[in-house]
Amino acid sequence: MPKAADTRMMILQKSFDLIYRRGYQATSIDEIVATTQLTKGAFFYHFKTKDEMGLSLINEFLYPGMYNVLIKPLVEGNDPKKDIYRMMENLLLKDPFFDVDYGCPAINMIEEMSPMNGTFKKALSKLVVHWQNAIVTSLNKGQSAHQFSSAFVPEETAMLIISGYGGVRNVGKALGKTSYKTYLKGLKAYLTNL
Repeated sequence: MPKAADTRMMILQKSFDLIYRRGYQATSIDEIVATTQLTKGAFFYHFKTKDEMGLSLINEFLYPGMYNVLIKPLVEGNDPKKDIYRMMENLLLKDPFFDVDYGCPAINMIEEMSPMNGTFKKALSKLVVHWQNAIVTSLNKGQSAHQFSSAFVPEETAMLIISGYGGVRNVGKALGKTSYKTYLKGLKAYLTNL
């Protein structure tokens, strides 16, 4: 990776760390610059505005990470009940990237920025839609293979799973990982009864 690309990725990483803990609006360019030990000019060489950096953070940092953890295991899997459960278990209990006290960076940004900025809303919606589509694809594979005992609408089930994840990430900020374990137990029972 060329030096400019390395610097750009380092800015995104440091920005992510700050925004994850403080929120997007509460994080200033000056704070980002201070943590990168770059000049403001270097920041503005890579990003014209803070919002351009924020959108790059979503598209170049969050989305690729999300793809490997949330989408790929479902698209490549053959047992939707186990694949969805394992994906969620890994995300909630085994991913060292997320801190229970701060929730999910994507969910946090959706809550903070979607109501305020249409461009952010569009980029964040893409994350959710791609995840929902991966869950739907997995569920459709299972329906085609007659792996489910009940009739259900995959799109509705996918939204229920995603909404549950968003909710438990927020509840986890107050109640800790115990809430994750309770959610996973309920998810497993739900998927088993499909």
